[in-house]
Amino acid sequence: MHEFNHDTFISPFSWRYGSSRMRTIFSETHKRKILRRIWIALARAQSEVGLVSAEQLAELEATKEMIDIARASEIEATIHHDLMAEIKTWAEQCPTAGAIIHLGATSMDVLDNMDALRLKEALDLVTEELETLLKALLKKMEEYAETAAMAFTHIQPAEVTTVGYRLAQHAQDLGEDLIELRRVQASIRGKGMKGAVGTAASYAELLNGTGMTALELEKRVMDEVGLSSYSAATQVYSRKQDLRVGQALSSLAATIHKLFFDFRLLQSPPIGEWSEPFATMQVGSSAMPFKRNPIHSEKIDSLCRYIEAQVSPLWYNVANNLLERTLDDSANRRIILPGLFLATDEILNTAVKVIKGMQIHTTSIERNLDAYGVFAATERLLMELAKRGADRQEMHEMIREHSLAAWAALQRGEPNPLKELLGRDKAVTALLTEEEVSSLLDGHAYVGDSVVRTHMVCDEIRALLT
Repeated sequence: MHEFNHDTFISPFSWRYGSSRMRTIFSETHKRKILRRIWIALARAQSEVGLVSAEQLAELEATKEMIDIARASEIEATIHHDLMAEIKTWAEQCPTAGAIIHLGATSMDVLDNMDALRLKEALDLVTEELETLLKALLKKMEEYAETAAMAFTHIQPAEVTTVGYRLAQHAQDLGEDLIELRRVQASIRGKGMKGAVGTAASYAELLNGTGMTALELEKRVMDEVGLSSYSAATQVYSRKQDLRVGQALSSLAATIHKLFFDFRLLQSPPIGEWSEPFATMQVGSSAMPFKRNPIHSEKIDSLCRYIEAQVSPLWYNVANNLLERTLDDSANRRIILPGLFLATDEILNTAVKVIKGMQIHTTSIERNLDAYGVFAATERLLMELAKRGADRQEMHEMIREHSLAAWAALQRGEPNPLKELLGRDKAVTALLTEEEVSSLLDGHAYVGDSVVRTHMVCDEIRALLT
C-alpha cells in the first residue's frame, strides 16, 4: 500500500493549498465511488432486459461504498491497468455480481463520465466561492463609493477616482467571469456509453434481440447519474470541453491577478492606501522585522500564473488527440484538472479573506490627494477660465508652466504649491476669485460620475447574485 507523509514528496495541493471540499472532489475515494455509481447505473439499465439479475444488482448496491484502494493498488502493480484493477477489486467483494461489472463498456465510458461529473461538482464549488468574493467586494464598493482617491495611469498620478469605483472595475470583470463559469458548468457533458471507438457497437451486439437499443441504454444510464452526453464521441469525450474549462478558469485568474497586483501596488508605503489584514503575531521577514509584506496577494498572483500555464497542454490535448484516441492526454489530465481547481479554490478563499479584512488608510489617501489631486483639478480650472472668455491655449500654457514649478517643489520634498501659484496668477484672478480658484482646484470634487457608476455596477452584481 502507498504511504504518503512528509518523508516523501507530496503535492502542496495535498496539504497546503486548497480546501478540504475541493480535495474531496478530486480524491481517489470519491473518484472510485463515482465509478461505481456509473457501473451500477449501467447494470440497472441492463437488468431491464435480463442481462443482470436483481440479486446481482442488489449486491452491487450493497458494496458500492466498500472502496479498497490498497487492494486495487496491489492488483494494478501486477496488471498495469488502473481501471481493471478497480473492477477486479470490486468483483472480489461481489461473488455473484463480479462477472457482470463493466459489461459491454470500455474504460473511458466510465472514466470520462466520472471526469465530467467531477468537473460539474468542482465548477459548482468555484462559482459558489466566486459569489462569496463578489458579495465581499459589493460591501466594500458601497462603503467606499464616495471616497475620493488618486487614480494612476502609467503608474503615475493622473486624475481622481473613488475607492469604490476602482473596486467596481474588478467586480464588473468578476461578474463576467461568473457568467462564463455558470455557462461552462451548464454545458458539461459526458462521453455517454459508446464503447471503444464511440460507435456503441459492443452495446448493440449485447442488446441484440432484447428490445432495447444502445441509444436507449445510454439515456437510461446518463439520466440516472444526472449527466447529459455528447451525440458523437470517439473513445473519449471531446477534449475541447477540458480546454473550455481551463480557459474559463484562466480568465478568472487573469481578473484576480490584476486585482491583487493593484492591491500590492496600493499597499506599497509610498502610496500606502490599502493593506492586507496582518495578524498580531505575523512575521513579515526573517531578516527585516519591520516588514509587512503582502503575502496573501503575492500567493494569489503566483497561483494565477500557475493556472494560466495549464491551459497550453489542454490545447495540445485537443489538437494532438489523433484519430479515435491517443493516450498522451491521460497523464497530464490527472495532474492538470485537479491542479486547476485546487489552485482556483485556494485563490478564491484567500481573496475573500483579504477583501473582507482589507484596510483603507484615509490618511494616506488624503496625503496623495493633497500632493497630486490639484494637478488633476487644473482641468476644471481650464474649462472654467475658457467659459469666462479666456484664451484656452494661453491658459493651458500658463497652467503647464506653474505645474512644472509645482512638480519641481514636490521633488524637493516640499508641499505642492500649485494652488497658491495659480491663485496668484493675474490671468486667473482677472476672471476668478481666490475662493473660486480654491474650490475648482479641490481634487475631492473632481470624480465625475464615478459614484453613480459604482452603484450601477453594484446593482449589476446584486442581480447576478439573486
